[in-house]
Amino acid sequence: MNKIVKNFLINALKVGSIALVAEIILFYVTDTLFNGAVADWFTDHFIYQEVDLQTAVVTGNVNWYGLKMFLIAAAILLTLAIVFAICFVSLFLSRKKTQECIKELTSRITHYMSSGANDLSDFAGDFASVGVLLGQLRTQALTREKQLEQETARKNDLITYLAHDLKTPLASVIGYLCLLDENPNLPATLREQYTGITLDKAYRLEQLINEFFEITRYNLHDIVINPGKIHLRPMLMQIADEFYPILAPEGKSIVLDIPQDIDLIGDADKLARVFNNLLKNAAAYSDPDSRIHLSAHIVGSYVTVIVTNTGTPIPPHQLDTIFEKFYRLDSSRSSKTGGSGLGLAIAKEIVTAHRGTIQVQSTVENTAFTVMLPLRPDDKALSV
Repeated sequence: MNKIVKNFLINALKVGSIALVAEIILFYVTDTLFNGAVADWFTDHFIYQEVDLQTAVVTGNVNWYGLKMFLIAAAILLTLAIVFAICFVSLFLSRKKTQECIKELTSRITHYMSSGANDLSDFAGDFASVGVLLGQLRTQALTREKQLEQETARKNDLITYLAHDLKTPLASVIGYLCLLDENPNLPATLREQYTGITLDKAYRLEQLINEFFEITRYNLHDIVINPGKIHLRPMLMQIADEFYPILAPEGKSIVLDIPQDIDLIGDADKLARVFNNLLKNAAAYSDPDSRIHLSAHIVGSYVTVIVTNTGTPIPPHQLDTIFEKFYRLDSSRSSKTGGSGLGLAIAKEIVTAHRGTIQVQSTVENTAFTVMLPLRPDDKALSV
């Protein structure tokens, strides 16, 4: 602030001095050009003469009142002129200074961005705050770039993995179909066996193709929440029933513990996908002849849904990454049960869009996924 006041006073003094000198020069130049017209005008307006009738002496006096009013008016006009001139000059100098600062800052930013090193020495002094901000932006950009590279690499690896996986079931389908085609007189039991194997491999092909579609259309920013009233028990019962054909061959089943009166506001289709993904995960990695427990209860203003299964526990170091995209690459899952690794990542994003949370706990006894959702979120909560 002191620097600004000092610059203002210096500029005012310069302008005032220039104005005073200009007025003096203008006065003499004007008076000379008009042959003393200015002096005559001054004499006519501010000097008057008095004649002493007794002595016939003529004396001159000054009209001090008129001169005072003239000087006051002149001072006001001069002050206004000086103020206007100061403002104009200050504006001009400020713009010039701003342009110089922008040019200098642009040059420093260009040099900083073109250099590979994170050297902020160019932003010392007045540009220190800009240097701190640029450093933060650069760090964030590098972090995001690294995350994007890792995600792209993992996605490409997964596509390569799935493409390789397609060959095995496809070769089996072709092989068994050729056997059936070349041997029309095969025994019924053998034909039934080959047909069953071919059907299983065809289902596996369908699963892998669906995973390809899942990967190509995967974009979390496309998630749009359409809220509505949800009766939780009927929805979870319907989802559980759909898993019977998958669970029955291995003697698995789903046990429900869901009260009748749980209603919440949310996107039914999106939340159904969440619970479907959790049950699919539990079905894939639970022990044969085991039970998957699906329970729900209200805690305050939230509803908690828990999916629990028994099976091989998730290693502790993978609990923090299990909800990452393409997590499957970080685990040694078989081609029979492995998915695209997007199910849990999508589930987390949908739950987060509902302003809820999803967590996992895994021990040698069981693995439990816990979803907490607000019963009555506001409108702003259901936006992505």
